Amino acid sequence: MTTFDLTGTSEPWVVFVPEGSAEVRRQLSELTANGGLVHHFDARDLLTEQGVFRSFAEVLRFPGYFGRNWDAVVDCLDDLCGEVTGGGIGIAGVVHGSDVLLQTEHFPLFVSVLCQGADRANSAVDLDGDPLDRPALAEHFVFEFRDFEPAEIAARVEQPDLTVITGDGFVGAALDPEEWH
Repeated sequence: MTTFDLTGTSEPWVVFVPEGSAEVRRQLSELTANGGLVHHFDARDLLTEQGVFRSFAEVLRFPGYFGRNWDAVVDCLDDLCGEVTGGGIGIAGVVHGSDVLLQTEHFPLFVSVLCQGADRANSAVDLDGDPLDRPALAEHFVFEFRDFEPAEIAARVEQPDLTVITGDGFVGAALDPEEWH
């Protein structure tokens, strides 16, 4: 039984899977069939913080005033334009070849930032609990690994602000509600 849904607004926000996962392919097809969009990233472009900022700004069309820092990534992920989200349906960002990222210094922070942005985008209320003037947006990130080692990935991602789960053929990460909500 799958415990992640790339087509809806439920967590986990970041999913780590083996390359070529049939379940991920099925869910991405469903997302696009419903009008959502899939955006692709090459992990080799994300080996540095500046590489992450540059690649995400290009692929997800961040505004020109994007501050090229982690807080600005969170803000931009929460406010993606309609042409990037399929008119507000949702997105999945797929990072190919993620094995090279696992040992980078910024990897745990990168995952936390993606969870923060997606948590906000997947909500219909703001940080104070007030309703937003937009519906919740399905936003998820998938890291594909050639050598999928769930225990190693979970240990690398584990940090105080995240909840990490290991399921059948995947590892998932979301914000720890006791730390964030």
